[in-house]
This record gives sequence, C-alpha cells and structure tokens, in this order.
Amino acid sequence: QVQLVESGGGLVQPGGSLRLSCAASGFTFSSYYMAWFRQAPGKEREFVAHISWNGGRTYYADSLKGRFVISRDNVKNTVYLQMNSLRPEDTAVYSCAAIRVPMTNPKSINTWGQGTKVTVSS
Repeated sequence: QVQLVESGGGLVQPGGSLRLSCAASGFTFSSYYMAWFRQAPGKEREFVAHISWNGGRTYYADSLKGRFVISRDNVKNTVYLQMNSLRPEDTAVYSCAAIRVPMTNPKSINTWGQGTKVTVSS
C-alpha cells in the first residue's frame, strides 16, 4: 500500500530555514508528480508546491514568494521541501502527496501521511 512518511519538522525562529523530507513507498515513485501541502492552525489545507516526474518542472504557491524549494530523489524515493526565510505564518503541519497530474487542490487527494509539524516562533 501507499505510504508517505514526512519528517524534518520542528521549532525554528523567524528567518530560519528547515528542510522537510517525505519518504514514499508502495508505488512507482518516478511515475508521479509529488506535492507538498500545509495546514495552518484554524485554516484549510493549502497547496505549497509540486514537482514533475524527474524533477524538471516545479510549481509553487504564489504566496511563498520563492522562499521554498521542492526537489526529489528518485533513487531514494524521497521528495524534499527546503524552506527559507521562515515566517510565523508558515507554522503548519506539512504533508506530501503523490499526484497523477499537476494540480493544487488538496480535496482531490485521498492518501496522506501524518505530516510533520513546523512551528516558526521566537
């Protein structure tokens, strides 16, 4: 079965950086786009970024202003999210997902990992 295990979250000060990882198994990793979503306290889950099969194309939510970088390693079956210049509003549970086509709607996804919590606070 499909398994997605996120890690790398934690407490970080504003302006700091953090790299999240999502280890995938149970499917042909290289045949899927991979995406990151997040859900902040009191808010709906929202799209963060996605990356194509071989990592050649990436797409980000406009609100991130280029602070985040998504990447993938098809040998390790892992997708990463490098988060820079973190702000308190980035505080959220970050989850990854495998998607068949480029999309940004979290309601179209039915398989999630437990996510990893990122808290940005001084």
